[in-house]
Amino acid sequence: MINTLFLPELREMLADRQSEELREFCIALHPARTAEFMEGLENTETWEVLQHADYGLQAEIFQYFDWDRQVELLATQDEKQVASLVTHLPADDAVDLLREVATDRVDQILALVPATDRRDIRRLQTFAEGTAGALMTTEAACLSESLTLRQALDQLSRQAERLETIYYIYVTDDTNHLQGVVSTRSLVSAIGRPETKLVDLMKKDLVTANVQDDQEQVAQKVAFYNLLAIPVVDDQRHMLGIITHDDVIDVVREEATEDVQRIAAVEPLRDSYIRMPLTTLTWKRGIWLTILFFAALSTAVLLKSYSDELERYEWLVLFIPLIISSGGNSGSQSSSLVISALTTKDVRGRDWSTVLKREALMGLFLGSFMGLIGFACAVFLAPSLYAAMVIPITVLGVVVCGTCTGSMLPLLFQRLGLDPAMMSNPFVAGLSDILGILIYVNVAMLILQ
Repeated sequence: MINTLFLPELREMLADRQSEELREFCIALHPARTAEFMEGLENTETWEVLQHADYGLQAEIFQYFDWDRQVELLATQDEKQVASLVTHLPADDAVDLLREVATDRVDQILALVPATDRRDIRRLQTFAEGTAGALMTTEAACLSESLTLRQALDQLSRQAERLETIYYIYVTDDTNHLQGVVSTRSLVSAIGRPETKLVDLMKKDLVTANVQDDQEQVAQKVAFYNLLAIPVVDDQRHMLGIITHDDVIDVVREEATEDVQRIAAVEPLRDSYIRMPLTTLTWKRGIWLTILFFAALSTAVLLKSYSDELERYEWLVLFIPLIISSGGNSGSQSSSLVISALTTKDVRGRDWSTVLKREALMGLFLGSFMGLIGFACAVFLAPSLYAAMVIPITVLGVVVCGTCTGSMLPLLFQRLGLDPAMMSNPFVAGLSDILGILIYVNVAMLILQ
């Protein structure tokens, strides 16, 4: 509401070319609030307002616009102004945005970017999407191990303006091999000893990411070691850049979204749900729905093959929904818990025997409890107490089978190098339905014949 009320004043300032007022508007608030107040403006108006801020502030405000608007502005506004903005964006963010812009337009923009920044962007563009190399920024605080503290602080004061973060100072040798790291806290603590060399302050045992590592592995490292940033090196341990915690948060959000979509039996969307074309969205959902449809069809075929037994004992049909839902629900619970535990590294592939034992015992406990409830209902519908025993025995077997199957399939998928989340709840439920019918009919035939 506040944004809407402020828009007429902002447009009036633009119409009257009130440069000082527009400059004050850009610097008075936090960049996120400034971007929020500009939401209702047209792209051309937004760009004109941005031109009243210095380049560094422009880049800060720009990064708080929604993704679509950022891409549209780069694709449509003045090339020279866009090039200046790109120069002041973190290199990794600039690469991500330029991937969404037409190649010809990107070439025109980069031709106007200073050579050093252009080389950084071009180099980052060579790394495959989803790797540490594509995620990193080259703007890291790197200093030579031969520097004294006084010299290091002098160099940092000159570098600080263009650095994305300065939590850690990375120490390298003359050939750019990463030797260690010095925290900002260590620098401040040693400020009374200005002639101390960085090599004497640095920690040599540091966590790194290889440039070809998968982004999910990098995120797990950062989370496990509670880092604010992680250095990225090549196979020869040359210092290439860093990945900061804000980029890791984006990765965690992206991976979590993919897992949720896979658990719901949807092929992960590579774009926003709103922007995704209906044909693409239909295809991604249709793949798994078709597989699940045939799984359900196989259940119908299975029931047809047992039609004689079901006709002879008609009361058994009443409990089919209960039986298949018991197996499907218990299997879905187990698969969700195991997928979640695999994601957080609480469970690893080598723990399969422990997981199987726990889920088998859990299935026995849950199946026994649910079987008692089923038996109480079957007493009133079955022709005899003896016949009613079919239900609790089946429920027990189906639930144990569901928990064991649901827990083992994600581990099997991981072992095969596939995403465990692909073993989604609907898939496990469909498989449990088939097993549930098999167990139900065979238990009934053993008891009733």
